[in-house]
Amino acid sequence: MRSEIDYGAVFRAGQAPSAVLTPDFVMIDVNDAFLRVSGRGREELLGRDIFAVFPPNPAAPEDHEQQGARMLRTSLEQVLTTRRRDFVPLQRYDVEMADRPGVFEERYWSTVITPIPGPHGEVRWIVLSTEEVTDFVLALRRSGVGGEHEGRTDCLALQLQTLNDQLRQAHREQRETTSALREAIERQRRLVYDASHDLRNPLTGLLTELEVALSEPGCDLQRMLRKLLRDAERLNDIVADLLDLARLDTETHENDRLIDLAEFVTDELDRRTPGTCVLTRLDPQVRVRASEIRLARLLSNLMTNAERYTNTTIEVVVVADPPDAVLEVVDDGPGIPPEDRERVFERRYRREEARLRDPGGSGLGLSIAREIAQEHGGRLYVAEHHGGARLVLRLPLATK
Repeated sequence: MRSEIDYGAVFRAGQAPSAVLTPDFVMIDVNDAFLRVSGRGREELLGRDIFAVFPPNPAAPEDHEQQGARMLRTSLEQVLTTRRRDFVPLQRYDVEMADRPGVFEERYWSTVITPIPGPHGEVRWIVLSTEEVTDFVLALRRSGVGGEHEGRTDCLALQLQTLNDQLRQAHREQRETTSALREAIERQRRLVYDASHDLRNPLTGLLTELEVALSEPGCDLQRMLRKLLRDAERLNDIVADLLDLARLDTETHENDRLIDLAEFVTDELDRRTPGTCVLTRLDPQVRVRASEIRLARLLSNLMTNAERYTNTTIEVVVVADPPDAVLEVVDDGPGIPPEDRERVFERRYRREEARLRDPGGSGLGLSIAREIAQEHGGRLYVAEHHGGARLVLRLPLATK
């Protein structure tokens, strides 16, 4: 049975003194804790401007009372402008006693101000939550920390509150860093395990063929050598992928240089062994700043992926689309389903079709290509394309 939650009752029972304001600072709701600390009744607060309900203490020095009011108003206005939560570490805001009009009681508050958005992103309400630290400040004063200089006590309380906030922020950052390190270690552990498995297959093949050659002197050496060569090439590819991943973790950009993408693609395609029809559409004067070696590896991985799936033709395109230089590799194969367009860039992920076409693949090629793109301030993704796969590399255009 589903129970209905009375959110108004939950708000009123909250332990932190809280008030709900309109964007023009009119109080429209308060919880019971707020009534207790303010010494006011609900009818005295609702429908009134917060600064009218809590007027300045005319007897207080301006640098105390007026500054506290200014801090609160500035924070409220900042929340309206930025639409983000703001934190006022410590403010003195004297409260007029309900039973003694004109008599003010010295109070100290720590305040969190949170915007509540409306349906169109505008600030619809403002939630003001406070923590009273008056007893803490007065205890410091009684202990003699402030001495005869009252401002020292206020300053110390402010510093302690700020330090506490900084410690909470440092703790959050430490937890995020620890979580990221654990994730990185787990990713490396899985990579080493999977890579070891991939290395073991061609190594087993090499050992088996060598044992056959030694035990059967009359075997077909040419056939055996071709098999050994394929296994050695597979080992070389896997090792090259692992070395690339290690380099990416320690990559610097000291060797980056200005590269004309049209000339670069032409040179790199000329170095490849012809096997598939490759068409090009290369606009001149499209320049990027990158490592030529890393960019060559990226293009090679994209071409290898396209060659694995294409039926007849691969198209390579270079165009300028400011502020980006764009390089596309398009094949006319089966394409990549929308649900796999991000997963193909995960380390070790291989679609079933990829396993059938190339059982010995490492599943690292596209992952390495994307990491190279990101290292150069760019991005690599699968774009929408009918009748094949379209992989798009975007790098920042180089001006000089």
